[in-house]
Amino acid sequence: MERRVVVTGVGLVSPLGIGTKETWDGLLAGRSGVGPITRFDTNDYACRIAGEVRGFDPAAFMPAKDVKKCDLFIQYALAATHFAMEDARLEIGPANAERVGVYIGSGIGGLPSIERQHEELLQRGPRRISPFFIVGLIVNMGSGQVSIRYGAKGPNLANSTACSTGTHAIGDSARLIARGDADAMICGGTEGVVTPLAVGGFSAMRALSTRNDDPQGASRPFDAGRDGFVIGEGAGIVILEELEHARRRGARIQAEVAGYGVSADAFHISAPSENGDGPMRVMRNAIQDAGITPSEVDYINAHGTSTPIGDKIESLAIKTLFGDHARRVAISSTKSMTGHLLGAAGGLETAITALVVREGIIPPTINYRTPDPECDLDYVPNEARRVEVTYALNNSFGFGGTNASILMKRFDA
Repeated sequence: MERRVVVTGVGLVSPLGIGTKETWDGLLAGRSGVGPITRFDTNDYACRIAGEVRGFDPAAFMPAKDVKKCDLFIQYALAATHFAMEDARLEIGPANAERVGVYIGSGIGGLPSIERQHEELLQRGPRRISPFFIVGLIVNMGSGQVSIRYGAKGPNLANSTACSTGTHAIGDSARLIARGDADAMICGGTEGVVTPLAVGGFSAMRALSTRNDDPQGASRPFDAGRDGFVIGEGAGIVILEELEHARRRGARIQAEVAGYGVSADAFHISAPSENGDGPMRVMRNAIQDAGITPSEVDYINAHGTSTPIGDKIESLAIKTLFGDHARRVAISSTKSMTGHLLGAAGGLETAITALVVREGIIPPTINYRTPDPECDLDYVPNEARRVEVTYALNNSFGFGGTNASILMKRFDA
């Protein structure tokens, strides 16, 4: 019999604020964190807007001497972990260190460091490359630095599955606990690539919104006027624990991980399968893993990126799987407020889904003004909604057709 897994801590760093409370309050207020890009000159760019994390001081979360050794995605991971550990009140010491693991992924990793050090190479030669260049940018160093910082000696893993990264990391962590490989996991996703190359690359794909004159209205999932996603940054970390481990230490249990599903589209490098087969199957797999029926799901935190095809296909997949219940389930995309955090999106949004279950209130899809006939479900438009939620599903779909869904349940002692 597999062990039950619960959420005992949540830590968020996002364009809405540094810390869980700031982000959650911003979501419930329907506030957008999107604005003009301030990191570099965007005059030659088709897209000049992003969801930047503003006012971030990495020295508040790590020794000042180590800041230059860590790319921004690692800094965000350390900050979000700080908030999650504080929330969970989890202490790691000699008695439990080998039973606490870390699993934090990133979709792209240390691109800012690559851009800076490449410029250094071209201008000043190879001898001027930082000795911390490699260890400051590789994807697993988010987990590595968190493990070192807290002394967690259990499983130490990282993944990179594009926009599904954070959800895969949390779902895989739940399975590690369920099968007995760890008693607690620090897990989620992190990303910090609001950079010239990343914005230029996504612009070249015509994936980004060019609603530069209306930054806060640019991310509009499921709205008929959507024209692409808005790149964002930050981190979402959750503390997962085996139920009895959490009970023994008197932890506040915020939600239970009820089910986890994975699937592949096997269709295209960046577009979802035309009939919604991959997204439909991944939701079905998570629901079946929980041993419930689709009609028992109360809320879906949609992948909902604000791209014309993606939102349409996700809506189709929901209708295919849920049937008549599709029109009764509440659906929202918090990307309408945070932008798309890429590899961190699943971590942030799974954490938000746990908070929805805990608090009984659903953040809205803002900027929903003009209905799309092909997106005709209940997207909780523009205002938060207080609803008792028993089961809530989070969706994440990534380039390469890699999908993840995780089902959170209101904890029943």
